[in-house]
Amino acid sequence: MDIGERLASLATKIEQQKASIGTEEATKNAFVMPFISLVLGYDVFNPSEVIPEFTADVGTKKGEKIDYAIVKGGELQMLIEAKTVGSSLSLNHASQLFRYFATTNARIAILTNGQHFHFFTDLDKPNRMDEKPFLQLDLLDLDETLIPEVQKLTKDAFDLDSIVSAAEELKYIGALKRALAAQFREPDDEWVKALTNQVYDGSFTQKVKEQFRVLVPKAMKQFLADQVNDRLKAALGGQTYADTTVPMTGAEAAVESVAEAKASDERGIETTLEEVEGYQIVRAIACSEITPARIMHRDTKSYMGILLDDNNRKPIARLHFNTGQKYLGLFDEDKAETRHPITSLDEIYEHAEHIRKTVHNYL
Repeated sequence: MDIGERLASLATKIEQQKASIGTEEATKNAFVMPFISLVLGYDVFNPSEVIPEFTADVGTKKGEKIDYAIVKGGELQMLIEAKTVGSSLSLNHASQLFRYFATTNARIAILTNGQHFHFFTDLDKPNRMDEKPFLQLDLLDLDETLIPEVQKLTKDAFDLDSIVSAAEELKYIGALKRALAAQFREPDDEWVKALTNQVYDGSFTQKVKEQFRVLVPKAMKQFLADQVNDRLKAALGGQTYADTTVPMTGAEAAVESVAEAKASDERGIETTLEEVEGYQIVRAIACSEITPARIMHRDTKSYMGILLDDNNRKPIARLHFNTGQKYLGLFDEDKAETRHPITSLDEIYEHAEHIRKTVHNYL
């Protein structure tokens, strides 16, 4: 398996077992050790590679232990501190990492709860662990652009210089992406003012602020919808899905529903833009058999289900996009699901005939 598949395999394990894990030791055994062995490729049973309960006296702190130390080429390279799955990862949980980082040769520190992995180095001050991670992974919501960076940490490809040189860019790109996501969810006053000043020449009075407080989020949602339609237009050979259906674009309606779901869903389900795009592609294919309004989606933590008439007994397809490897789930006449691995959304079109047949079977 390549590293993306290994990450997807571990994500599946986490998804299946997370609810039954209640202690730090169980988290380490179930998730952290597999990450070290399956994903990074180190032998967890070889003390010359992985040292559990690593001990080093640090100043007045005697006998403190770090959960794991990773050795490569006879040199200590990484320190790992684990917490119980589901617990938050804050600087309060990293005090031992801070102390050990300053007194060992390790340049990489990892704080994890088995699902989330925060990677630190010493960008701000030499030999002193940064307060902010340069890389953050959520294995149940994996950003595929970060997989090559994880690859650099593996035993076979470990490249400390490359990791450290890329760390600063990763740190700030990640922070900018999170900041942009926060603004798209709920723009603050400074964001609204900055955008307003780009298009409005008058004074930013309270009345103007209230007006643009409504307009800015609306424009941002329409911008996302336009991005979805642009991809659909390219995939459909120049025709947007909006041209074949109701006056409001399907993408805009879907993005609107995503925004509402994010604001109201208390179960922690997050619908991604990629899932919206996948849903729109399936919808565009299926509308040759049925009116688009009858094709609905329901999102879960594991997959997005695409249904006829919003009926669970009439599944059209499932989008398994929450792990490193994406799958398109399709159904036979007995409603048995088969998962097809895909690397890009455009590959959904390769299954267009099957999707149309599934819809036709329900009519």
